[in-house]
Amino acid sequence: MSLRPRNQFFKRKGNWTRLKLQQQDRQLVMLSRIVLHPDYRGLGLAHRFVQAACRQVDWPWIECLSEMGHFNPFLEKAGFQRLGLCGRAESDIEHHSVLYGSTKLHGQKRKLTQTTHKKSRYARPVYYLFDNRENHRKKRQNNIETDRSSRQRGPSVEIE
Repeated sequence: MSLRPRNQFFKRKGNWTRLKLQQQDRQLVMLSRIVLHPDYRGLGLAHRFVQAACRQVDWPWIECLSEMGHFNPFLEKAGFQRLGLCGRAESDIEHHSVLYGSTKLHGQKRKLTQTTHKKSRYARPVYYLFDNRENHRKKRQNNIETDRSSRQRGPSVEIE
């Protein structure tokens, strides 16, 4: 799978090392599977829910791949930036399994079945990114202040 939009945004070029990938992984979390009950669609709830949920997460960057991004801009309304399309116009089963294959033990991706590949081989999800650095900083600062105040007070001891 090509995450070209992510790499362009973060100005990343080839020559990935394990250390660089680990550093990037500590900065990004993936939002996936946003499903709203049909009775509540069209009311403007989805983007409000996603926005509120993202503000609660302690990660500086939140990314999302969405096939629905072609049809519904609710992620953009929630504050995500649309960066482009991922994948290829039609990908072979090997490349497509990287994106849509399930994870098995030890973090390895399992290949798609021929049937699943046939159904989804033309998928080109939209890549979105949410800048949550401000909330991340605030949460970190609050945690530091909480730690300091608990250390200054010392251990709490109940006297009977």
